Amino acid sequence: MAKPIRPLSVDLRNKIAAGEVIERPASVVKELVENSIDAGATRIDVVVEVGGEQLIQVTDDGSGINAEDLELAFERYATSKIAVADDLFKINSLGFRGEALASISSVADIEIESCPSTSDTGNSLNIRNGEASPVQPAPAVQGTRITVRNLFSRLPARRKFLKTPRTELRHIVSMIRRFALAHPQIAFRLNADGRELFNLSPEKFPHRIGAVFDPTYRENINKVEFSKGQFTIAGAIGNLNLVRTRPGEQYLFLNGRYINNRLLNSAVYSGYHSLIKRGEYPFFVLNLSLPAREIDVNVHPMKLEVRFKDEWRIYHVLKSAIEESLQDVEQTIPEFEQTAAPIEIVPDKGPVPDRRSDAIPAGNGQVKFPSHSASEDLSPRQQTAGLERAKSYASQLAAGGAAGTDDWLVSEGIFQIHNKYIVAEISSGMVIIDQHVAHERILFEEAQAAFEQHPIGAQTLLFPEVLEFAPDEFSTLLDVVPALEKIGFRLKEFGKNTIMVEAVPAVMGWGNERGVIRDLLDHYTSHRQEHSSYQDAVAASFACHAAIKAGDPLSKEEMQVLVNQLFATKHPYHCPHGRPIIVQLSLKELDKRFER
Repeated sequence: MAKPIRPLSVDLRNKIAAGEVIERPASVVKELVENSIDAGATRIDVVVEVGGEQLIQVTDDGSGINAEDLELAFERYATSKIAVADDLFKINSLGFRGEALASISSVADIEIESCPSTSDTGNSLNIRNGEASPVQPAPAVQGTRITVRNLFSRLPARRKFLKTPRTELRHIVSMIRRFALAHPQIAFRLNADGRELFNLSPEKFPHRIGAVFDPTYRENINKVEFSKGQFTIAGAIGNLNLVRTRPGEQYLFLNGRYINNRLLNSAVYSGYHSLIKRGEYPFFVLNLSLPAREIDVNVHPMKLEVRFKDEWRIYHVLKSAIEESLQDVEQTIPEFEQTAAPIEIVPDKGPVPDRRSDAIPAGNGQVKFPSHSASEDLSPRQQTAGLERAKSYASQLAAGGAAGTDDWLVSEGIFQIHNKYIVAEISSGMVIIDQHVAHERILFEEAQAAFEQHPIGAQTLLFPEVLEFAPDEFSTLLDVVPALEKIGFRLKEFGKNTIMVEAVPAVMGWGNERGVIRDLLDHYTSHRQEHSSYQDAVAASFACHAAIKAGDPLSKEEMQVLVNQLFATKHPYHCPHGRPIIVQLSLKELDKRFER
């Protein structure tokens, strides 16, 4: 039997609308901060507790709301920013639909205090369970303070989809960073659970970049100022010192509004076409200024996507702006940092000996294998395991023929090609080993063993390195510090979002601690979903960045050590990410190629 059609209640309509606008606590922060910016605020303070689930409070010194408008502000589609249909095509404010406060009040308890600049008294309003109390007098402090409590408390089905408080806080930090970059003339403060994460004064754009990320960023950015017709592009792009192996530091704004646009992002990457390779992401913070009639921002519930009248024209203008900024080659090429004198390393004398403590640091901060026999580098058990595994593998490759006891991978016929691959002769043909991923596999299993019971030895730095991180990066670092310490890092908290590196793994070269730890965090963030535990993700990240690289020359003895260690691992055929380590070319295939 067909069910009757009937209109939904106002409360249910607002909850449905909230589902489109309020995805998580960071969405609430976004909507409230946008209202503060639209109100002309010069200072915005944000306080959150328990990742924003328990409390979100946004205070500004903007124009405020009149007493007679307070209740109306929480009505759906009530706004001061548009009045007629034509206004939708000349929007110059961040908000305009009048949905935010109505949506928030339908899924949380909310209190607002506001005092217009033209008034001597303030007013307040409380909304509990969707019901508004009468407007009450409040202190005459110019601006608006909105306090949101118990988000989604009346929607347990929505609340269960929230992540951990730390994860939700990271999204809030990311949101505040966007606003801070787009509006450096505004002071921002973010306090989370009593801890101050941001305290930014009004400042010039390059200083804001240094304050939001890391002071070193200011030294590695190129200014962008480009105009063509009615289009203007301003901001900064990073030189190659700021290229990362994962996306996340690419910020594109349209008339001060953060947007997602793959085509315009690709325009920036195209501007770097001869400087970066696939899988690398340059740093940029760019604001496109276009006439309001050239765009339509009313196409996405959270206004993250926009529609352009001529998107490809903007693509080419943006690409030209990047290419022009990168013409100054001296500012683009990364610096070659070389210490005037070698940094002394003081080996730790702990109870756990490091069987590779005599590894030789290479000039590029990587590690090369010591030039001695495999028997000195491996324990008797590992020598036997590696030899037997290699013999077994050689026998399998012999296509049914028996391999001799001395006919295994490491033989006199071993050599290196292009400082990248190790080639070895076997009775059934030849094998090619990727030296980087082979070493990755070795270090990955060493790190796994370190987590179990055999920590990797550390080498103490005579001059500890102090590293400063963005708040969300620092939060990620805190997640993995216990694992990093097991594999040989020794880290100490050294102030706000800052650590001191006192020691590094003995299997890793020194001199590039900043780059290695940042790369390790990038790699961990990008690949942790591929692993069953966070320790495996850390182990894979460490292995990738501590392993010898393609381009590192190896002696015959070093190649022999590497291959022996490879075949002493549990899984010598694939790296931690699934890439093959060994490729075999049979004698039969060679004969076929040469038509024998």
